[in-house]
Amino acid sequence: MRLVLAEDSTLLREGLTRLLADEEHEVLAAVGTADQLVEAVGRSRPDVVVTDVRMPPNHTDDGLRAALEIRRRWPDTGVLVLSQYVERRYAARLLADRPEGVGYLLKDRVAQVDDFLDALDRVAAGGTALDPEVVRQVVAGSARPDPFGRLTPRERDVLHEMAQGHTNLAIAQRLHVSQSAVEKHVNAIFDKLDLAHTTGYSRRILAVLRYLGT
Repeated sequence: MRLVLAEDSTLLREGLTRLLADEEHEVLAAVGTADQLVEAVGRSRPDVVVTDVRMPPNHTDDGLRAALEIRRRWPDTGVLVLSQYVERRYAARLLADRPEGVGYLLKDRVAQVDDFLDALDRVAAGGTALDPEVVRQVVAGSARPDPFGRLTPRERDVLHEMAQGHTNLAIAQRLHVSQSAVEKHVNAIFDKLDLAHTTGYSRRILAVLRYLGT
């Protein structure tokens, strides 16, 4: 795939460039600021953007805001955002408008090369990739009000996998259960979250967004 990278750490930026090149992806530009990111995307129109959340010039959420701007101006471009810490409000902002082709990963995940490449492939294919640690912290929270408290442990496991963007078939393989069992759990989750009458793939995203506190 064709990519643009944005990361203010020269070492990480060069490392990602080398990793992606080794996987036979084409890195069109590797930049160090949010403004340069938007300019590079407008110039080269990549398939996917990989960007840090905290970027110059302000070192706050400049990278995230650039990602949202890219999503608005070039909606066919996939966006994979990297963050140093679990900040679920950032994940929620990415998912809230249009969840297709978007991902949010912790930077530590980059060191787990297979996980990083898998997330990148899902985003490029128009899917969603949410860091397992973000999902774990949200799902494990003890202060969740009903209807989340009504979910069984297995339903929480399934929701954990759904939030990462996995299909029912992939969830079945990861949890070592049948696909029909996963489908039953998914339908139970929708019922308990009052999403049973919502049509389409959006039910999965709505369930995740509710866990993220939106």
